[in-house]
Amino acid sequence: MKNILQLIILLLTISVTGQNIYLHCGKVIDTKSGSTLSEKTIIVSGDKIIAIENGYVAPKSSDDVVVDLKDKTVMPGLIDMHVHIEKEFGPRTRLERYILNESEIAFNSVMYAKATLLSGFTTVRDLGGSGVNISIRNAINADKIEGPRIFTAGKTISSTGGHGDSTNGAKKGLLDDPGPEDGVVNSVDDAKKAVRQRYKNGADWIKITATGGVLSVAKSGDNPQFTLEEVKAICDAAKDYGMHVAAHAHGDEGMQRAIIGGVKTIEHGTYMSDETMDLMKKYDAYLVPTITAGKEVEEKAKIKGFYPDIVVPKALAVGPQIQGTFAKAYKRGVNIAFGTDAGVFKHGFSGKEFGYMVEAGMPEMEAIQSATITNAMLLSMENELGQIQEGFFADIIAVNDNPIKKISTMEHVVFVMKGGKIYKQ
Repeated sequence: MKNILQLIILLLTISVTGQNIYLHCGKVIDTKSGSTLSEKTIIVSGDKIIAIENGYVAPKSSDDVVVDLKDKTVMPGLIDMHVHIEKEFGPRTRLERYILNESEIAFNSVMYAKATLLSGFTTVRDLGGSGVNISIRNAINADKIEGPRIFTAGKTISSTGGHGDSTNGAKKGLLDDPGPEDGVVNSVDDAKKAVRQRYKNGADWIKITATGGVLSVAKSGDNPQFTLEEVKAICDAAKDYGMHVAAHAHGDEGMQRAIIGGVKTIEHGTYMSDETMDLMKKYDAYLVPTITAGKEVEEKAKIKGFYPDIVVPKALAVGPQIQGTFAKAYKRGVNIAFGTDAGVFKHGFSGKEFGYMVEAGMPEMEAIQSATITNAMLLSMENELGQIQEGFFADIIAVNDNPIKKISTMEHVVFVMKGGKIYKQ
């Protein structure tokens, strides 16, 4: 009780007076150099880091606050490049598509956003929802609710019957033939219009479903679902509006069309061939592996009734493949960006991904860098996020152990600061 009262007093004091915060850090992960530093003081003013000093520096003013992290390992706030902030998949997910109002989706999103932030992910890229994700981003930016910085794609762009066509499996009369505004395209002109609509709606990225998917109520989980010309039209239109494109893709042919067409990130990449891996390198594309989601869908598919019958064989086939593909891609030199597909599993548990990446052969430091400096670069925020550096946003987290020696500690973040404000201690 005493510690809780002290934290409340600390948070109230910081928010009222705006004094500097001195973080006394036992170890600090330097993501730029890939090294671990010892005994540092990080000085925060407002929402930025203003200095990093050797040793444990005493405050210059009696109004300043000291936070003792001497027995912790400190690092930049983490970035997850694949989340769905609006939902968590469960046995009722398909039904909820038809019964939940936007307001109810928004209330659920508030819980998911807070859980994400408190697990150490201070920034995320949301890759598809109903459009409420844009409002959630805006509410967080306006300090109306607690959550990570969100870069969102708004609604996914799909093709008729494809992964992302929300009317799959519905009875006639329920959005029987959705169009570009609803995220369903079937031509080059449709593709351009859908991108422009997302720009109009306020999206930061574009997300397409280049192949079939596991959780859609449709038979194929890997067939190509866009022509190369449609992909190029989407990527060209996105470029005109200053946006990059992410492509959900399990099947190899759909991946190749997406990469050649100009997408920046491939999500999942389950059945990626060696040839496609080489294309990834040639076109400077990044694989977002989402291993945690693969593990989750395989496990849940074994629970009778959890998924619709048409989903089960896809989940059992795709789930076990993702980690192995990641291992091959990493070994072959494919660019890797950290992403989990949180929302397919429970929000707040994205830290599991680090363990799966290390288990598959990626060194601990590189896994952490993929969730910090790599993702900051992909979001065009490399001069503001992903490092503990002077002038960067004060997005700072801490764990109990040294993750270079014990990667599972990334599942238990004990301190969270975002934009200079402490949310967890």
